[in-house]
Amino acid sequence: MFGPTLVIGNDILDIGTSKFDNERDQRAIGGGAMIPRFAFGEPGQFDVPNVADPAHFCRNNFASACGNSDANQTVKFAKGTTTLAFKFDGGIIVSVDSRSTMGAYIASGTVKKVIEINPFLLGTMAGGAADCSFWERNLGMQCRLYELRNKKRITVAAASRLLANTMSSYRGYGLSMGTMITGWDETGPQLYYVDDDGTRLHGRYFSVGSGSTYAYGVLDTYYRKDLTVDEAIDLGKRAIYHACHRDAMSGSINNLYHVTKDGWVKIHAIDVNDMHYEYLEDKKNAMASS
Repeated sequence: MFGPTLVIGNDILDIGTSKFDNERDQRAIGGGAMIPRFAFGEPGQFDVPNVADPAHFCRNNFASACGNSDANQTVKFAKGTTTLAFKFDGGIIVSVDSRSTMGAYIASGTVKKVIEINPFLLGTMAGGAADCSFWERNLGMQCRLYELRNKKRITVAAASRLLANTMSSYRGYGLSMGTMITGWDETGPQLYYVDDDGTRLHGRYFSVGSGSTYAYGVLDTYYRKDLTVDEAIDLGKRAIYHACHRDAMSGSINNLYHVTKDGWVKIHAIDVNDMHYEYLEDKKNAMASS
């Protein structure tokens, strides 16, 4: 469509890695300490559109990713998913669907939307799959470097701050990413929301994606801090089910994780269609007994 690709070296194309070199103004991580950003070395070469000004081309054709209207752009981003996580007395529940869509087309039903950063940290994917997957795996590398340098496990607050600072550095580059970083550290269970603008929020529960409005309806109604583990698992399962039932962009498989002080464990991977018939039978029984 655009002809052969043009390979541009790092001396011409600024892909943002220079932002990590010799920069010591990173905000405090998990306290008052100031640490330098990590230098990742030479990033190699990137294939870019064979046009005179690749940046201008991307802004015109991918306007919505750069914060502008997509009314006249050639390529429109069509995203959809449902991810959620919440804290309770027994730890943290992370529950997601597995559907990948391109508009009305279902590209895949087996996408892994939970990134296992390390045995105690999890991240969720919503937005651009490539952006979420790359930057959360990159976060895993930064967390490992932190552990090797400091001889202790990184806190969830520090990990989320690293990702938020990285997103702030790349603001305006067209990233599409809404993620939750969650895990257990010496302060207990922690949950943060981080997006491509560098926004970082700490909270009890979050849901991200096109189906999040439906998931929030279930969470707002039934969430309690003193849920038992079984009740929490059922809540995470039901919230995803109702979101998938009403949102065409969400569906396929519900993957659910439970995070405790001993690390995370995957509880189940259940087909949403099977959940539908299970809950339909429960509804019929409840109506019959009333």
